[in-house]
Amino acid sequence: MKKTTQQVASALLGLGLALGAGSSAWSAETLKDVMKRRGLSEKDILAAAKTYTPSGGRDEYIVLSSGGQSGQLMVYGVPSMRILKYVAVFTPEPWQGYGFDDESKAVLAQGRINGKDITYGDTHHPAISETNGDYDGRYVFLNDKANPRVAVIDLHDFETKQIVVNPFFKSAHGGTFVTPNTEYVMHAAQYAAPFSDDYVPLEEFNDKYRGGLTYMKFDNKKGRIDMSQSFTFELPPYSQDLSDAGKGPSYGWGFTNSFCSERYVGGIERGRPPFEAGCSSKDTDFLHVTNWKKAAELVKAGKVKKVNGSYMIPIKQAVKEGLLYLIPEPKSPHGVDVTPDGKRIVVSGKLDSHTWVYSWDKIQKAIKNKQFEGKDPYGIPIIALKTALDKSVNVGLGPLHTQFDSKPCVAYTSIYVDSMITKWDYCKGKVLDQLPIHYNVGHLMTMEGDSVKPDGKYLVALNKLAIDRFNPVGPLHPQNHQLIDISGDKMQLLYDMPVPLGEPHYAVAIKADKLKPGIRYRSGWNSREDKRSPYKARAGREKTVRTCDDNGKCTVEVFGTTIRSHITPEIIEAVEGDTVKIHLTNLERAEDEVHGFAMYGHNVQLSLEPGKTASATFVADKPGVYPYYCTEFCSALHLEMQGYLLVKPKGYKATKVKMEEGTNYTKADYEKQVKTNLETQKVIDQVVAFITSHNYKDFPTVVALVEDATDQLGFAKDARAKAEAAAAKGDWNNAMLWANQWWQYQVKAADLGLRAKTYLEEHGAKKIK
Repeated sequence: MKKTTQQVASALLGLGLALGAGSSAWSAETLKDVMKRRGLSEKDILAAAKTYTPSGGRDEYIVLSSGGQSGQLMVYGVPSMRILKYVAVFTPEPWQGYGFDDESKAVLAQGRINGKDITYGDTHHPAISETNGDYDGRYVFLNDKANPRVAVIDLHDFETKQIVVNPFFKSAHGGTFVTPNTEYVMHAAQYAAPFSDDYVPLEEFNDKYRGGLTYMKFDNKKGRIDMSQSFTFELPPYSQDLSDAGKGPSYGWGFTNSFCSERYVGGIERGRPPFEAGCSSKDTDFLHVTNWKKAAELVKAGKVKKVNGSYMIPIKQAVKEGLLYLIPEPKSPHGVDVTPDGKRIVVSGKLDSHTWVYSWDKIQKAIKNKQFEGKDPYGIPIIALKTALDKSVNVGLGPLHTQFDSKPCVAYTSIYVDSMITKWDYCKGKVLDQLPIHYNVGHLMTMEGDSVKPDGKYLVALNKLAIDRFNPVGPLHPQNHQLIDISGDKMQLLYDMPVPLGEPHYAVAIKADKLKPGIRYRSGWNSREDKRSPYKARAGREKTVRTCDDNGKCTVEVFGTTIRSHITPEIIEAVEGDTVKIHLTNLERAEDEVHGFAMYGHNVQLSLEPGKTASATFVADKPGVYPYYCTEFCSALHLEMQGYLLVKPKGYKATKVKMEEGTNYTKADYEKQVKTNLETQKVIDQVVAFITSHNYKDFPTVVALVEDATDQLGFAKDARAKAEAAAAKGDWNNAMLWANQWWQYQVKAADLGLRAKTYLEEHGAKKIK
C-alpha cells in the first residue's frame, strides 16, 4: 500500500529521533531538537530528504540553463540543485581563460557584428542535440537575443566551440530548437527589421521590414553549424517568437509563434501610443507552420537562391511551393510545444487564460484539401482556428510555456499572472492540479520534457522575481529556480535556488548517465578546434625563439609546459616593442590537475586542463619585470610555481653581474637530502607493488594516475643524475638543489600513487593471482 506524505514524514522523524537518542556518534541534539530550533515542519523535513544528496553522491539529472544577461550557460544538478559550472559562451570569463587565450578569442571573434567585438549576450533558450527525438548528450545550442547569434557548446568538455551570426536578422529571441535528428537548429527573428544593413525609415515598415525563421544546418560529423547550407524563410514583419520541431507524424515540419501581428509601430516621441498598445489590440496572433523537409529538398535541387552566403526563401516562393501556412493563435503567445507523440501542438497566450491544443491531423488535412479561410496581407494561406483546433483548456491567467510528463497526456503549463503551475490532461482537456509558486513564473522545465520520451519526476519553475524569499543583497535581487516534485498526483514544492547570474529564461534537463564528458585532453590539444595544437610542447623539448623581420619587428615565441610544480620556461626575455607569443601545454594526465597562467600587467589568464595547449599573444610595450605564476592550487609547492618576463629597454646593454645565491649548501646538506630521497623511494616502491598486484588497468582513472606518476619518476631519474654529476665535481650548491628537485618529483609521484591506491581500494580492485 502506498504511504501518504504524512506517514513518510513521520517515519523519517521517528528514524531521526532514534538515531539522535541512541548514538552519541551523531550528536546529542536530536532531529526533533533541530526542527524546533529552526522552526521546521515534517513537510519541510520530507522536502529536504527528497533533495538531499550525500557528500560524494551524484545527481540523477543535469540541467543546462540560460544565464540571461550574463551571456553564459549555467549547469546544475537535480535533485540537489547544486550549481556545478558556468559555461562561458558569449562573454569573456577569466576562470576558464575564455576571451583571454588566443584560441577562445578566435571563437568570440566569430560573433562580431559589423566588425565590432560583442563581449556580452542575452541568452535565452538552450537546446540539447537529439537523435530520433531523444536527447543524445553530444551538444547544446544557445542563442543570444540581443545580437542574433547561436553558439555550439560541446558536452564532451563543456566548452563553446562555435558562434554563428545570423546574416539576416537584427535580433532573435526564438532560438534555439532542434529538429529530431539535429539536422537543423531553428532560429527565429524577434523584432522585424530590414534584412539589409541600409537605413530604412519606419514609415516603410510594412513593405521593407521583415521577420524570418532560419533553419541552421548542423553538420553532425564535424559538430558545427554550416551557414552555407542553411536556409531562411522570409516572413512578414510580425514578431516571431519561439519554435518547436514536429516529431513522429509531424516530422519534417516546424512551428513558430508570433506576436504583434498587427504590425504596429509605436513612437511616444512622435505622439503615437506605445508599441504595447498597438501590439495587443487583436484577439489573435499567428502560428507559422513551415515545411522544412521539403524546403531542404528544394535547396538541394538548386531551386533556392543564396543571399549573404546563405539560402533565402522569399515569401512568394514559400507560398507557391506549399512551405508556409498561418493559423490564428491566442494573443501574445510565448511558447509552442509539440506533444511527445507529435500529434498535437500546444500554444498559450500571455493575455489569455486558455491553453490551446491544435491537432496535427486536422492541420494536415486542411493543407491537403486547401481548406483556408483566406490569406494574410502577404499572400500566406490561413488555416481557420476552428479547423485546426482540437480543444482549449482554462489553465489560469497568463499561461506561457508547456512541458510534458512521462505519464500519457499529462502536461504542465507556467501561469505568469496567477503565479502558479497548472497540471492538466491535453487528451481529456481537464485540469488535474495547480500549485502556487510565489513569483511570476516564465518558462518551466520537466526532466527531458520536450523530447519524445519525457522522464517526469521533477519540474523546475524558472521565475522572474525573488522578492522576500532570500536574504536581501541590494536592489538587484537574485532570480530563482524552484524544484517541484511531480512524481505523485499532487505537485510538491521542494526547494528554492537563487541564481546569482542573470535572468533565467529556459532550461533543459538530461539524464546524467547520457553525458560522457572527458576528464583530460589528448596531449597538446587545441580544445576550441578539437585538434592537435601546432604549438604543443613535450617535456625536455621546450624552447623560446626570437625572430625579426626585415622591418626590425621582432617576435618572441615560447613553446612551454606546465607540470607540478613549475612552468617551463621560468624566465622569458624580450625587448621593448617585441610581440610575445606564449604557448603552454599542460603535461599532466591525472584527472583535475589543472594549471593556470597569469601575468602582471598584460591581461593574460590561461586555464590549462590536463593535455590542453593554450596561447596568449601581446606586445611587450613597456620595459620592466613582470612576474607570472600558476593560478590553480595544484600541489604543495603551488606558490613556488612562478617565473618572470624580463622586458629590456631598446638599446639596453647588459653588464656582467654574478648571481648571488641566497643560501649556500654543504656536502652534509646534500647527503641528508639523498638519504631522504632513498627512504621516499622505498615508500613509492611499496605503493607501486600494491598497484601492480591488482587489476589497475581495468580502471582508466588509475591508469592515468600511473602514467603521470611514471612521468614524474622519469623526471626524478634525470634530476638525480644531475645531482650526482654536480656532487662528483664538489659543486654542493647545485648537488643539493638538484637532489631536492629529485625529491620534489618523488613526492609528486608518491602523491599520484597514493591517490591511485586509494581509488583501487574504494572501487573494489581485485588482487591478481
